[in-house]
Amino acid sequence: MAMASDQPIIIKKVKKGGHEGHHGGAWKVAYADFVTAMMAFFLLMWLIATADPEQKRGIADYFAPASVSPTNSGSGGVLAGTEFGDEGVRGPGSASVVERLAPESVRNENVRQQQSTESSSDADDQPDVSQDALANALARREAAEFESAEMSLRQALQDMPELAELSRHIIVDETPEGLRIQLIDEEGRSMFQPGAVEPNERAVVLLRAVAEVAERLPNRLSISGHTDASPAGANSLSNWQLSASRANAALEILNDAGIAEHRIAEVSGKASSEPLFPDDPYLAGNRRLSIILLREAPVVPPGNRI
Repeated sequence: MAMASDQPIIIKKVKKGGHEGHHGGAWKVAYADFVTAMMAFFLLMWLIATADPEQKRGIADYFAPASVSPTNSGSGGVLAGTEFGDEGVRGPGSASVVERLAPESVRNENVRQQQSTESSSDADDQPDVSQDALANALARREAAEFESAEMSLRQALQDMPELAELSRHIIVDETPEGLRIQLIDEEGRSMFQPGAVEPNERAVVLLRAVAEVAERLPNRLSISGHTDASPAGANSLSNWQLSASRANAALEILNDAGIAEHRIAEVSGKASSEPLFPDDPYLAGNRRLSIILLREAPVVPPGNRI
């Protein structure tokens, strides 16, 4: 027993070689990180290739620092038009988070609406050539119709031998208001008896001839009565009353001849305020009836409408 306790204790130390460390998994982690980075890189490249310029500007503004803005809109202050929100910094015109995450169809529809709005704005800024062309065409057509009406009236008077001599009592001309037809008096051949309101038979025939021509056109009519500067008698109507009453008498004849009431724009008495012969206000030719076929309202461009 004593011998057994005297035997030395032997401790064996085993040193492991370093070559076993090559069988660890650290390299797999590094490789996975590399693959992930490459996937992110190619995904980024694909997004850049498919994004339109507006979306690229929105992405750039999203990641831009708050103190720097690529745009110069706004009031020119510190923000220069840049907005702060929950999604970060967003410049004017950049897409919001909701817009960036919206389906492709919704984004395309927004782009089309924006393009349509810009096109409409550009069209409003440019002169409306089509409206000008239409106005010119209407003016030419109206001038041709007025010329035809004058010729028809002259022809109608020539076809009536008993009234052919009265053709010199009619003056037809164009004014800024429209085609004016004036039935004037002549010394010894008056359309009205002195102080009378109702026209004589020859004047009625002339008014019916005018109505026949005017009925073919759509233009509205203005009727006015005129007198010379001779003062009215003591028991007579004033020149204002007399000229207005004669204009109304002419209106009744035109209505009976087929001119509808809604085509009458104005009936007035001018007395001697607008003489046909200003140098001689007492001349018989100042006594007259004036019938104007009014021009149609001109076409106004949308941008100029009030």
